[in-house]
Amino acid sequence: MKINTKSKKVNKAWLNDHVNDPYVKQAHKEGYRARAAYKLKEIDDSLGLIRPGHQVVDLGSAPGAWSQYVRRKLSPQGAAAGELNGTIIAIDLLPMEPIEGVQFLQGDFREEVVLEQLEALVGGRKLDVVVSDMAPNLSGVENVDAARISHLIELAVDFAQHHLKPEGALVTKVFHGSGYSQLVQLFKDTFKVVKAIKPKASRDRSSETFLVGLSLKTPKT
Repeated sequence: MKINTKSKKVNKAWLNDHVNDPYVKQAHKEGYRARAAYKLKEIDDSLGLIRPGHQVVDLGSAPGAWSQYVRRKLSPQGAAAGELNGTIIAIDLLPMEPIEGVQFLQGDFREEVVLEQLEALVGGRKLDVVVSDMAPNLSGVENVDAARISHLIELAVDFAQHHLKPEGALVTKVFHGSGYSQLVQLFKDTFKVVKAIKPKASRDRSSETFLVGLSLKTPKT
């Protein structure tokens, strides 16, 4: 049996980096399910997106770190449990362990049955913020992966156009590479203000960044 020594070295190096990652340690200490919580925290700290009383939808929510962060932001005491001033709806194809105060819908947000459940939960009101940490399973084939990434971003933008308040905000994860400039243009065509942010919590070697769209443009007739 052949052993891929290069793969083993890469996995060992990743595990070593992960174990010693300060954000991983901080997430464990503060009760977050993933270090990704600090990416959203940095974005929110700089732009002040999520405030008490808001209705927020988390697309591609599993394992739930972003929903956990939003839940604490909507708590008067910043707590992980107890009183909550606002609404959080998490949606994912994958199952997600419950988070107190977060309403979870398992399914595809493009499907009518999921949208009907969402409409029932928000009571017909528009959303203040949509956050999306969605990412496809990457194949390693650049043009295929770029197309998959672009498709998810386009879905998130379309969702925002239909469900956000005019002054609402959308946060999505994107990757630098083929198709990136087109995604930035899509945001500029959709929102009045567009910001690209690479949080410190995002690993240096990662090509990921985050696009934030603020205030929807009025659709052209």
